[in-house]
Amino acid sequence: MKILVTGGAGFIGSALVRHAIAAGHGVVNLDALTYAACLDNVASVAGSPLYAFVQADIRDRAALDAAFAAHQPDAVMHLAAESHVDRSIDGPGDFIETNITGTYNMLEAARAYWIGQGKPQGFRFHHISTDEVYGSLPADPSVKFTEDTPYDPRSPYSASKASSDHLVRAWHETYGLPVVLSNCSNNYGPYHFPEKLIPVIILNALAGKALPIYGDGSNVRDWLYVEDHAEALLTVLQKGRLGRSYNIGGENERSNLELVQTLCGILDALRPKPAGSYTDQITFVTDRPGHDARYAIDPSRIRQELGWRPSVTVEEGLTRTVQWYLDNEAWWRPLQARAGVGERLGVKA
Repeated sequence: MKILVTGGAGFIGSALVRHAIAAGHGVVNLDALTYAACLDNVASVAGSPLYAFVQADIRDRAALDAAFAAHQPDAVMHLAAESHVDRSIDGPGDFIETNITGTYNMLEAARAYWIGQGKPQGFRFHHISTDEVYGSLPADPSVKFTEDTPYDPRSPYSASKASSDHLVRAWHETYGLPVVLSNCSNNYGPYHFPEKLIPVIILNALAGKALPIYGDGSNVRDWLYVEDHAEALLTVLQKGRLGRSYNIGGENERSNLELVQTLCGILDALRPKPAGSYTDQITFVTDRPGHDARYAIDPSRIRQELGWRPSVTVEEGLTRTVQWYLDNEAWWRPLQARAGVGERLGVKA
């Protein structure tokens, strides 16, 4: 199968590209190479005959049509998106243009290509989204997001992703475009861009800086190892029912404070300080505006229908992640110089 992957130089997209090529699929990586993209993420597969790269912006319809015509994919996996909540608070326009208008362009380019090819039965458009479209959950651990949870986005980022989900469903219902959707919990792992919580904590700890935690650290997230997610995405693409959505969760709920304390413990073991613990650097900072209290996914549908479940516990995955950052300073050091990295964002509300 030849798969057109949008956003394949990003964090989750690059994990998918590497996994798909390892599984023997052809991959066309279409990426605009904006601030969070890095072609080093796919350097391990860039020389494969199964790999091709197209630098293009999903807001550019003509470039998308050209990519479809040149590469004639059997499927699309659409991950390209602006995804940092704090940046969406400071500058929502980029999120509207990329996540909504860009997804519209992808749908129309894919539909035109699909029709032009005679509507091949095996063609799929897989839209990859987030659990943040569902809003915030109460503290009750028995309450989790299902695929039937009403949408209730609370940030410009999640609102833009909710809009894109609705567009994808509408193109399936109105035009018959063969789509599947998935909504994932928080990802972590190697190649995570150093503005997100886990790499920020690891790199600040190593630099002797404060480890910032929003509010009192009680916000809860369900953590999914990115390589598990890549496997799940291919499973949904190949086995998912048309028009259906699948929640992909790590089944690893942790409060932000618990997560940071775990990271500090791993760092204490792998790269001990001369004195004290990395937990000494924990600092509580003013909370993010509209910060959702809790996300948690019920992954029953993907487990029961498609036979997938995560293979990596959060403790194992975090240990792998910390070790990867310790071993790959040459990857993350240059990225720290990019715009906004290391700054407190999301305070303009």
